[in-house]
Amino acid sequence: MLEEEKCVVVNGHRRVCTDAVVLLLGSAVMLEYPCLWLGHTDKGMSETLDSPDVQRLTGAGSLALDSRVARSLADFHRIGSAITRLTPRSYAGAETASVTSVLRLITESALHVVPAATILYYAYNAAERAFDPASQITAGGVGGVDDGAPFDPPRGDGLGQRAIQRQQRVLSYEAPEIPIHPRAKQAGARAVGCFPLVLAGQSVGVLFVYLWNADRFEPMELLLLETLASYAVMTVQQGGQLSDTQRNLERSEEAVNRLWRAGMLISSRLGLDKTLEAILQMALDVTGAHHGIFRLVSSDGKRLVTRAIAGALGRPQMDDLPIDGSSVMGWVAAHSMSLCIHDLEAAPWVRLYRPLDADLMMRSELAVPLIGAGGRLEGVLNLESPLVGAFGDADRHLLQSLATQAVIAIQEVRLLDVLLEAARLIQIEPYPRVFERLVAQAADLLNAAVSTIWLVEGDEVVLQATTEGPRRGDRLPLRESLTGLAILQRAPVTSEDLRTDHRFYRADLAESQAWTRALIVPLLTSAEGTSVGQNGPGGSAIGAFSVYGVGVERGSFAESEWDKKVLTCLAHYAALAYQNAVHQRALRAAEERHAVAETFAAVGDVAANVLHHLNNKVGTIPVRVQAIQDKCAPSLAGDAYLASNIAEIERSAREAMDAVRESLIYLRPIHASPVDVAGCVGAALASLHPPDAVRIELSDLEVLPPVNASQRSLTFVFTNLLENAMVAMQGQGTITICGHADETWVELVVEDDGPGIPVEMQERIFEFAPAGQSPGRNGNLGFGLWWVKTLMARLGGTVQVESDGRRGTRFRLSLPRVGTGHAG
Repeated sequence: MLEEEKCVVVNGHRRVCTDAVVLLLGSAVMLEYPCLWLGHTDKGMSETLDSPDVQRLTGAGSLALDSRVARSLADFHRIGSAITRLTPRSYAGAETASVTSVLRLITESALHVVPAATILYYAYNAAERAFDPASQITAGGVGGVDDGAPFDPPRGDGLGQRAIQRQQRVLSYEAPEIPIHPRAKQAGARAVGCFPLVLAGQSVGVLFVYLWNADRFEPMELLLLETLASYAVMTVQQGGQLSDTQRNLERSEEAVNRLWRAGMLISSRLGLDKTLEAILQMALDVTGAHHGIFRLVSSDGKRLVTRAIAGALGRPQMDDLPIDGSSVMGWVAAHSMSLCIHDLEAAPWVRLYRPLDADLMMRSELAVPLIGAGGRLEGVLNLESPLVGAFGDADRHLLQSLATQAVIAIQEVRLLDVLLEAARLIQIEPYPRVFERLVAQAADLLNAAVSTIWLVEGDEVVLQATTEGPRRGDRLPLRESLTGLAILQRAPVTSEDLRTDHRFYRADLAESQAWTRALIVPLLTSAEGTSVGQNGPGGSAIGAFSVYGVGVERGSFAESEWDKKVLTCLAHYAALAYQNAVHQRALRAAEERHAVAETFAAVGDVAANVLHHLNNKVGTIPVRVQAIQDKCAPSLAGDAYLASNIAEIERSAREAMDAVRESLIYLRPIHASPVDVAGCVGAALASLHPPDAVRIELSDLEVLPPVNASQRSLTFVFTNLLENAMVAMQGQGTITICGHADETWVELVVEDDGPGIPVEMQERIFEFAPAGQSPGRNGNLGFGLWWVKTLMARLGGTVQVESDGRRGTRFRLSLPRVGTGHAG
């Protein structure tokens, strides 16, 4: 009908209006073309209605425009403004309106359309199929007089119910079979119109209009009343939406408060079990569930293990559940999706439901996965209720929020427990045992299949601890392995598939163990930034901490900053344990050196005095022998036996004197200087003349840097160790001598394949003259390995013995490099 602005077509003729509002009021036109066109104007409403343009457009025979139209248009404007001011709650300083006030404005506006009438509004409850008497809003009185008396509620079989059923207006004179309400009829009502409020196909109320002075409504009145009914529908709709918004806001606010309280409660717990119990109880409080259960993923990633339960349970079944589709919780874990089951007796859930308590009948269930860092599954939180449909989307969203917070809390609590235990172990256990515990905890925290710790030895990294897979003592090249790369770069290194990663040195092991992903972090002596090279300002990389996973469905180490932070934190504790062991060893070495110095001073005084007297006594023997030989020459010439024994006594006396003088050398202060290790070993071998059945293997000695020591003392150490090994092997076998160096120390290993040293004897072999020790040769005073330990301590080094007691013995010597150590 409308072709362009300010144009109206009436009865096929286009009319152009100059001012603003044009209302087609002719009864014939209204019935055929019930349209209303509003333009823009700066003039008042009454002036617009009285304009000549409007008079020309309405034409002869149309109803005269009166003040009711102007009043209605103004009412429409006020009603629309009031609807836009509807809010879920009143805010200070804001002009707001309520649904009731707008509906009252609508009923009062209806009186402006039909002045001699009574207007009633009632809300309708579709669920109960009844009007709500308390919702009554009235304008005008019975008989057109407002006497304040309440009206009777609508009948269940009256005109209002007919309008509800048809969802269209019902006029009493068009439905004579239904009488007007008895009270209204008795008061003189001549007609009534029922205008239903239909919202989204559902009746939500009715606007009743009783006429006292007319038998029927005029078309204009019906149009305006229909418009008011539409405004009433908009009011109810907007009010309902705002009420929903208000409820959602209040629920969200309460949910935030509950989650905040849950976070405070969770963060106050130190133990994992207590934390899980607190989370479960909060979940029950939030959702009204009957009981709940926490199941966490097992270390192998294949099962859900019960960790906590809450609620009224008699005989709970807490068996592990496989992560598959055979149970509700298993399905949630396998798909990493939440489930809100309204009826557990409906398919397909009736086949998957496994009751937590066989004595309880549960009908609805809510289960959400606990997704940790990197998208990895940590477990499942499950709630149950005996009521059908006990949980809704709001409960699910709220529980998912709680589960997210719970995952963080669980990870933090577990990490805190691990760190507390690690700190305790570092103080009381040797670092290998600390390593063993840390790798087990890393595998558990990160759901890894295998966890390992490696330490650098020269150009290799040596496995120190592992949960499974490789063996302790396995070696990898430092510069050709993924583990070595993390050490050299001093930064975390990740891999998504070790089987195809050319950087991973043991691809065969990855295939056999089905490893895919890996995370490796360096063991640093201090926290510092990434830099290329093994060492740098402020510290060095002494090893690596690695975890290996199977499959990709449990998350990616590369994507998880949490995993990197956790493993880096554990790596710091591993480095601390090793450094603590090094410092303790240095402290013990210092204490031993101090004890050796004191012991050596006492022994030296005694030995020097003994040797001095011995030298004086023995020194007279050659002199007396020579006197005998001079005076008894004829007798000796005639007695060969006597002559030979006299000569042997002189030789033995001279050798004893040489031995005394040589031993006195070791009792004197040591003047350290740069010493070549390979030269000392060669000198020791030359003095011993090993038998042909003993094979000596030397490895990498020529490339070792010089050590701060004494040439004579270090040669004496190797002489004693080699002689001890040859005696232990009974003159046949293999002795291996090898070494490597770092920035501070040179480490040497003397290893034989003899019968080994019993574990119970290893603490005593360095004691002063232990029982059963046979005197050695070449100046060995019979003090056994005491001389080795004493001299190593005086040189500023250490000596340790390693043997399984069955086969082979390894002596590990550590000496300071030139410029870093000292000798005493």
